Amino acid sequence: MTRVTPRSSDLDPDLVLRAYAMGVFPMAEHRDDPSVFWVEPRQRAILPLDGFHLSRSLRKTIAGDRFRVTADTAFEAVIALCAESAPDRKDTWINPVIERVFVSLHARGFAHSVECWDGDRLVGGLYGLALGRAFFGESMVSRARDASKVAIAALVARLRVGGFALLDCQFITDHLASLGAVEIPREDYLALLSDALGEGIAGLGAAAGAASCPSPADFGALDRLGAAESGALPPTSVPPVSGKVIAQLLTQTS
Repeated sequence: MTRVTPRSSDLDPDLVLRAYAMGVFPMAEHRDDPSVFWVEPRQRAILPLDGFHLSRSLRKTIAGDRFRVTADTAFEAVIALCAESAPDRKDTWINPVIERVFVSLHARGFAHSVECWDGDRLVGGLYGLALGRAFFGESMVSRARDASKVAIAALVARLRVGGFALLDCQFITDHLASLGAVEIPREDYLALLSDALGEGIAGLGAAAGAASCPSPADFGALDRLGAAESGALPPTSVPPVSGKVIAQLLTQTS
């Protein structure tokens, strides 16, 4: 990977948006590191939205509603859980600087989370950033078997319904590869990113004012599908989309 720009002890939300629009993202060396650095991988992991690998066992887990899946209901709890150490992950790259800027971006409509619940207990999820028709997955976490797999499956279904074109996974892992993620060269990734951002947001790097508008793709489209499925009408609280619907969306061809 390539580090660019000096290390910083603070992050401006508009700077972060411009960086993502150029294919660059922040990381910290470890949880307690007070500073961040910028990363632009030479090989980028993406998960093609029409190439998600839905195994028979995962489909059964999703369709059986083993977890209650929500979106944007506990963003701060998800990022805090992602930042925690665990037996299989002693340290993380999410420091308080990154945590703060993403909470700010969530308040502005750019950062989103998917949550998996076992009763009232948060047992997994993920968070990321939406720009144009691109979604940049930042981190996912699991405190129960298959919770992170269900979260990313629900994310893929949500992005497909919402008109997204690119799911950026940053770095490839065996876990992501088993779900359909692939590595592509930086040049190919930047071409896909440019197409996903479009002309309106492609100018984000030069026009900070554009950073005041949320993504033109619709992260909440799946929630309205859930409302239609349940017959709920605004302002009624919309229940989570059922696992059967998510599984069906994942098996539909584009």
